[in-house]
Amino acid sequence: MEAVKDLIVDVGSTEVSIALMENHRLIELNKESSTGHSFSVGDVYLGKVKKILPALNAAFVDIGDEKEAFVHYLDLGLYFNAFDEFVKRSNPNSDLKGIYSHIKIGPVLEKEGRIENVLTPGQIMIVQIVKEPISTKGSRLTAEISLAGRNIVLLPFAEKVSVSQKISSKEEKRRLETLVRNILPKNYGAIIRTAAEGKNAAILDAELMSLVEKWESSWKKFAWSKSVQLLFTEYSKTTTILRDLLNDSFSNIYVNNENIYEETRKYISLISPEQEKIVKLYKDSAPIFDHFEVTRQIKSSFGKVVPIKQGAYLVIEHTEALHVIDVNSGTRSRNKEQEQNTYDINCYAAEEIARQLRLRDMGGIVIVDFIDMESNEHKNALFKYMQELMQGDRAKHNVLPLTKFGLMQITRQRVRPATEINTTEVCPVCNGTGKIASSVVIDEAIERKLAYYVSEKEVKSLVLKVSPILGSYLSRGIFSIVSKWKRKYKCKIRLVEVTDFTVLQNEFYNEKGDKLDS
Repeated sequence: MEAVKDLIVDVGSTEVSIALMENHRLIELNKESSTGHSFSVGDVYLGKVKKILPALNAAFVDIGDEKEAFVHYLDLGLYFNAFDEFVKRSNPNSDLKGIYSHIKIGPVLEKEGRIENVLTPGQIMIVQIVKEPISTKGSRLTAEISLAGRNIVLLPFAEKVSVSQKISSKEEKRRLETLVRNILPKNYGAIIRTAAEGKNAAILDAELMSLVEKWESSWKKFAWSKSVQLLFTEYSKTTTILRDLLNDSFSNIYVNNENIYEETRKYISLISPEQEKIVKLYKDSAPIFDHFEVTRQIKSSFGKVVPIKQGAYLVIEHTEALHVIDVNSGTRSRNKEQEQNTYDINCYAAEEIARQLRLRDMGGIVIVDFIDMESNEHKNALFKYMQELMQGDRAKHNVLPLTKFGLMQITRQRVRPATEINTTEVCPVCNGTGKIASSVVIDEAIERKLAYYVSEKEVKSLVLKVSPILGSYLSRGIFSIVSKWKRKYKCKIRLVEVTDFTVLQNEFYNEKGDKLDS
């Protein structure tokens, strides 16, 4: 039975968070800023060549980021000269469509060519981000522009029309290729994606025309100004995820913002009209991530220690070069043979690791230290199970068999930094320093806060919440510390003991119950 997928879209004031749930379990989490543009995969820029690197056969390109982007000669594409000529010939008074359709696509760049023979410092070129800036490295670029749709990938200045190998029917391949060739304008190529199988001409034509319009609407930008600028961005993260993931198993898409709801509904009506009804506007008062238990799953899934079944747990460490995952058995049950029990724990760990790789979008090299097993049969079975679990991962990856030390190496395509969410909270007593004030002077510290609220903030009636131990100390005797404060500051103080508080924790509230911040 295929998993049921729900997409939960939380639109906040500064960012949009998108959670992909599989059978109500968090599988992917994506965030995008809604306040400004970041350098994201698929974005197309007009860049300026800053420096040629002959030893690497590559160049640094300025795209407006503080870290210079990088393009290799092999990423210039076969028909770079056509793009270059188009940029040079375009100006505000020219017929851009006429220029584009009359440019000769060939000849192709030599495979063994040198970048210094093609690019020069100061040259303006159209580039697309294929890898986002990570750590100290800038974006990785290509000059072979592509615009991805749900069913078709449009290729400006290309001649080929290729069909996905996953479409097995030769008749369907021929139908799609003929259909797309007939509707493609001059000097465009296309890749027909697996999702196009069985789609009618009207859907493919509408999508193709929207991609062509997106590309052509960027021309006037560089025709008017040959300066470094963003020409166009990929669709929003919401629609990008829908484009790549939308299939018959999607049951619901919940959105808590009317504008994004309309944008999502409109996009689905374009790529898959029969599924438009699955988009739903969430209107409840409770936060959408709380309602669907996304917040709770984020808190439990993004820590350094991740619990799995039977008391076992993972410890996940990140370094500059790789990610290391250690599988720990915890308190294993002893009701089975030791070897079988170890194998079961490793299988549970593999399930969680496959989820974590997608959830945190961990890329590069991942080393997993499984619990040692004696049986080669179990080692091979675990390797095959890991491969099966990783089949649902959209990122390119490779899983290697276990070594004799029980280590498994997984390489996973890294196109953006791994998602890291801090799930810890600062201790209210030590404020994260690991040290607390001496208990002897705690009454002085509380009195300083009290004096501030009474004299500076003019609060005359306060509630002081403390731990039971601190409460006993402050209220003991006839002439207690609290009664002394009442007389000295001419104010009302109600002492409330909170069992959850740590020994020296204390908080002031006004009579309405609002917490006071000093």
